[in-house]
Amino acid sequence: MKKSNIYISFLLLIILLGCKSSNLSYFDKTHPSTTPKLFAPTIVNTESIELNVVFNYNHTEMFFSRIVDNSFVIHHSELIDGKWSNIKPIKMYPDTILVSIACDPTITKDGKTMYFLGVDPKLYNNDITREELYTIPPDIYKSKKVDGKWGLASKVDFSVSTEYFETYPVVTSDGSLYFRSNRPTKNGGMQTYRSQYLGNEKFATPRVVDLKTESKELITYVSPDEQYAITNGQGKFQITFNKNGEWTKPKEIPLTYESGWRYYCPYMSSDGKYFIYSRRYNNPEIKGWAGVEKGEVYWVNANLLLNEK
Repeated sequence: MKKSNIYISFLLLIILLGCKSSNLSYFDKTHPSTTPKLFAPTIVNTESIELNVVFNYNHTEMFFSRIVDNSFVIHHSELIDGKWSNIKPIKMYPDTILVSIACDPTITKDGKTMYFLGVDPKLYNNDITREELYTIPPDIYKSKKVDGKWGLASKVDFSVSTEYFETYPVVTSDGSLYFRSNRPTKNGGMQTYRSQYLGNEKFATPRVVDLKTESKELITYVSPDEQYAITNGQGKFQITFNKNGEWTKPKEIPLTYESGWRYYCPYMSSDGKYFIYSRRYNNPEIKGWAGVEKGEVYWVNANLLLNEK
């Protein structure tokens, strides 16, 4: 069957990425084929709610989020002498903060800065309910790795983090940030933004990313070189390509989407071989994160993105 041009382009992209690194070490010796499987059962996927697995650029540190006692907590493991260390949480806020949100990590190319979605602890007290916590507008935070340890987080500068919702940060190889925000625009609603990194932890004024679609597809993953991006819209993943600075119309990724589950947090492994994503199941009577009963991380051979239906 003849491949469409857009999928051929993506195949070439996968090959190029694959040349950069091969035989990377994961937590499961049995890697997935075109049938999605749970990522690292009992290690990452447990009885808790887990989401958004990502790796650093050199594939020596793995991150994901887990809900612990009503808090979103970023966990990680490091590859040391060819062996992954035990999963440990990363402390992002002072000890006085008992309930918090830290999720959706993204790591700079040098591995020394992490951006993530957080909620300002000063906006609530420790008696807040889970339902109330999830209604507070989130911001983009950063943590610096110094002497091998991730430090307490601080909010990214005001051009990125505002009084409005900012979510889904994704950092590119040059340090620029893509993220979502519902700050006022002529079109209204949530939009994807890109903010050029200026150096010295400063960013240029964010600009709306035009995906040339009437649907609500919003970018949730961007390749480090910004040659392609994965979006969420209508409950499914799509892929869009950067053609001379213009994004193509997103095309659906042919994944089996089960009813009742929401699919999100797409990510491509650094060798280009595996597509990693999260999904969650809600109690039908409770909306939003307050009603989430199960959260899982899956991975699948990236060739899935090339299949035609």
